[in-house]
Amino acid sequence: MKCYLIRNCTRFLSTGQHTPKVCIVGSGPAGFYAAQQLLKSSGDVRVDILEKLPVPFGLVRFGVAPDHPEVKNVINTFHKTATNPRVQFLGNVNVGTDITIDQLRNFYHAVLLTYGAQKDRLLNIPGEHLNNVISGRRFVGWYNGIPADKDLDINLDMEEVIVLGQGNVAIDITRILLTPIDKLKNTDITSFALERLSHSRVRKVSMVGRRGPLQAAFTIAELRELLKLENCKNLWRLQDFTGVRDIVPTLARPRKRLTELMLKSLEESVSDSTQTKELNPIFLRSPVEFHGDDDLQSIRFAVNRLQGDAFQDQVAEATNEFETISCGLAVRSIGYKSVQIDSSIPFDGKKGRVMNKDGKVDANLYSAGWAATGPVGVILLTMTNAFQVGSLVCNELISSTENKAGSNGVRDILNAKGIQIVSYEDWQKIDRVEQDRGKQLGKPREKIVDVIEMLNIAAK
Repeated sequence: MKCYLIRNCTRFLSTGQHTPKVCIVGSGPAGFYAAQQLLKSSGDVRVDILEKLPVPFGLVRFGVAPDHPEVKNVINTFHKTATNPRVQFLGNVNVGTDITIDQLRNFYHAVLLTYGAQKDRLLNIPGEHLNNVISGRRFVGWYNGIPADKDLDINLDMEEVIVLGQGNVAIDITRILLTPIDKLKNTDITSFALERLSHSRVRKVSMVGRRGPLQAAFTIAELRELLKLENCKNLWRLQDFTGVRDIVPTLARPRKRLTELMLKSLEESVSDSTQTKELNPIFLRSPVEFHGDDDLQSIRFAVNRLQGDAFQDQVAEATNEFETISCGLAVRSIGYKSVQIDSSIPFDGKKGRVMNKDGKVDANLYSAGWAATGPVGVILLTMTNAFQVGSLVCNELISSTENKAGSNGVRDILNAKGIQIVSYEDWQKIDRVEQDRGKQLGKPREKIVDVIEMLNIAAK
């Protein structure tokens, strides 16, 4: 059925009165994968990708850890899409401020929101305002070169750090804090982060989660890499695994392999004085208060127990027991949420995502990726979702016969406001400068983190 719909869409669009025009808001994985699907499904659709920053690729550029360059190879695929003659990249366009969603809906047959999740969730507990209680999202942005995070005030002049959360982002943060500096200096990590990390006194990182080992959100590949860190011992808590071994035979293969890896590491946990750094995974703890005067000194945790029958659905319930753990830095990595970039977008503030049904928001408005689903899954899941929504958009374009202004309408508004539009060719100028600067430092690239500097390079 899907194949028929795509063929039918291609045939209709290629013989229709007007060229169908689609606007994608956001140039991360969801945006590029949706564009790829639209180009594949239609022989004449025109796709404009609007991006708030002057640089494309979103989470691949700014979210993937610098010591995971292989994950960034997907940029090669995105490059092919961006250089397709039926695609335009329009960077430095702040949708919701420079131009409204209603205006875009007038200019295009379809508008697809794929602008991701750029805000972090708060714990809303006492002391969260203390110095050195920071957002995991901002910490990642700091070492990955997000312009808004370049001036993050982070103090690494302490020995003990607590990372709150146990997803893959939490593991990335923990790994960056514990990795020898020589392993990072040849990556595309920002120079200022590398400099700060080179003087770090951090030797112990506790990665704390509210549920148990069977509900851990990290993946086996991420955990395996973390457990193999050089000069770092792994100290698990035996009591966290009570009864877990008995359940292992009943687990589905992915969860079984992950749990077996944790149990194996637990068995091998030793206190080795020759290893100067320490990883402490801790389960069944929920933070209830940050302690300190101006600077963070410790975190008070409630001791949890799990309630529910099926392990995957069990919830953490606080007991009357508490534990206080010392630390000088806490990194909150408990999830991201999207924002309502324009008041006309139907938005679920509680869930932090655009309201939609299988990608359809309203009339010619759609959403895909984390803006639509919330921040769940890896890039592969985002790709699947974007492909599905891209096909939906294409199929519904069949009813579009009205001519639309497309990028001409966008340019008229932005030019009238004196806003510089960055094309993909302009981005390639920035890209070349970054790579040239990186070569001088023995790195793949040295990311430019100042938007004004990006715009100046693009204008040359």
